[in-house]
Amino acid sequence: MKYKQWIISSLLFTAFFSCGSDGGAETITPKNDGCNGVVASAMPTGDLTTLIWADEFNEDGTPCSDNWTYDIGAGGWGNNEAQYYTRESDNVKVENGVLKITAKKQLYSGAEYTSARLKTQGKFGFTYGKVEVRAKLPAGGGTWPAIWMLGENISTIGWPACGEIDIMEHTGNDLGVTSSAIHTTSGHGGNPSFVSHYDKVDDVSTAFHVYGVQWTPDKIQFTVDGVVKGTYQKPTENNSANWPFYQNQFLILNLAMGGTLGGNIDPEFTQARFEIDYVRVYQ
Repeated sequence: MKYKQWIISSLLFTAFFSCGSDGGAETITPKNDGCNGVVASAMPTGDLTTLIWADEFNEDGTPCSDNWTYDIGAGGWGNNEAQYYTRESDNVKVENGVLKITAKKQLYSGAEYTSARLKTQGKFGFTYGKVEVRAKLPAGGGTWPAIWMLGENISTIGWPACGEIDIMEHTGNDLGVTSSAIHTTSGHGGNPSFVSHYDKVDDVSTAFHVYGVQWTPDKIQFTVDGVVKGTYQKPTENNSANWPFYQNQFLILNLAMGGTLGGNIDPEFTQARFEIDYVRVYQ
């Protein structure tokens, strides 16, 4: 499937197939259960070229449960969003080598829209590395797809103290303009520590592009198709308020509707799809 096959022969000489891992920057115990993910026993070397975890979405059906869990429900999610997140196949499934997250206009438990939000929380987390996600974004006013990360310690210290890294966000009301952001105690919500808006990509919803982040001990760089688009440098006078990014983070993929960033939902909207070809993490 597209760029997938080369990775097995050229990058995985030290890796094993698996659904996920239980580690971060520490040595990861290899597993072999044939579920499209990849883990390797490797310590970070600084070159960000060793593949430590991946989901290639090669098996049709439900996303691999060793890799992903779900946020379920409505309530706005802190952003006045309009959807109810489910794990129904109408909203999330793997098909033809692609993870498909579909937002639909339909009544569901009091909400007018449904969608899905997947995360690796409790399944996989890491400290420092490179993330690449090959994806095609939905169109339609009110759509708000995102590829992002949160600190694993969110359950104990809360947000934004845990730190948030938004690899890619896009709104259908500003078609073709993606953004990245850093949220910390010193800058969050409508006033994040860092935001970079990229040049308009006319085919953002008709072609796949690779959205990524390179996270090292002293900076975080955001990329599109391998090109650096923005850099957040670790402050010289750093502390946990402006640089909480020294502990494990987990991955999140979701498609929201409306809300503070998604904006007005097109009254003619019926459904839209966020397609993810692969998720890969390197150290």
